[in-house]
Amino acid sequence: MGWAKGNDHRAEIPAAAEAQARLALIHAQAEVVRLREREELFNLLLGGVNAVLWAFDWRAQRVVYVSPAYERIFGRSAALLLADFAEWRNAIYPDDLEYAQQTMLDALDQGAVETREYRIIRGDGQLRWLSDKCFVGRQPENGQGPLLVGIAEDITDKKRMEGELHRLATTDVLTESSNRRHFFECAQREFDRAKLYAAPMAFLLLDIDDFKRINDTHGHHVGDLVLQQIARCGASVLRRGDLFGRIGGEEFAVLLPGCVPELADQIAKRLQREIQRLSFQTAVSHFGVTASFGLTSLRASDATLHEMFARADAAMYRAKRLGKNQVVVG
Repeated sequence: MGWAKGNDHRAEIPAAAEAQARLALIHAQAEVVRLREREELFNLLLGGVNAVLWAFDWRAQRVVYVSPAYERIFGRSAALLLADFAEWRNAIYPDDLEYAQQTMLDALDQGAVETREYRIIRGDGQLRWLSDKCFVGRQPENGQGPLLVGIAEDITDKKRMEGELHRLATTDVLTESSNRRHFFECAQREFDRAKLYAAPMAFLLLDIDDFKRINDTHGHHVGDLVLQQIARCGASVLRRGDLFGRIGGEEFAVLLPGCVPELADQIAKRLQREIQRLSFQTAVSHFGVTASFGLTSLRASDATLHEMFARADAAMYRAKRLGKNQVVVG
């Protein structure tokens, strides 16, 4: 009996181990289910985020993770990106590639870069703006390289709105040339630069002759058309870097940086001829327009931009008194 009891005790040990193994298996299976549910929830949450989460192994030069929004925002295959980092470089607008790469280096040095904006070319050719924050998520250890992680958002609509607000703040709505405030802000910067480097510069004012009569005879809608055509003449005649703006009702101003007096006179007379060529047809008549010009160049004694403006203004009114439709140098 004693031998039998001992034999029964030994039989209980495997049974207990088997029960523990079954219990461990049940727990493991439950953990797998729990992790799968968490992964599904995580992917569901990421799928609803309109931003790209990414992780980049710097030493391996390999993207190790990118969230589902990548394909929606970049219009490119996530699998290709994970297979080859060159896919990321190919997506960056060429003019912004150096900046995008440099800011990743800055993040390695500084630990994070909070504000960086660059453009991408989607797979369908669309140009989009991104705001992409990145930081070091893992320091090198056990032979591993630093891991850069980040979040990239599409800010194209925001950029368009900023551009439109800037345009409205700086542009004369009717003529699409610079408005008075923006023109003189830019002119002041050019004046300061010219004084600093002793560079030539010219200032030109023009006023449309008999503009009130045009409005009274043909109506303000025709007067608006005249203003628009004058602005187009300015855009066609002036050089890259010249400033052109509408600073009053029928008065326009031109700043010519780096322009010696002889060339400034040629540009002013070319603009005068272009305006003379304009022709306007209404239901009852046909007419042309002219303008009076006042031109001056920067002098060593000029301490302010206002001095140049005052000379050009006086010269322009002298052109009016002398018969209009001419360039007077002041």
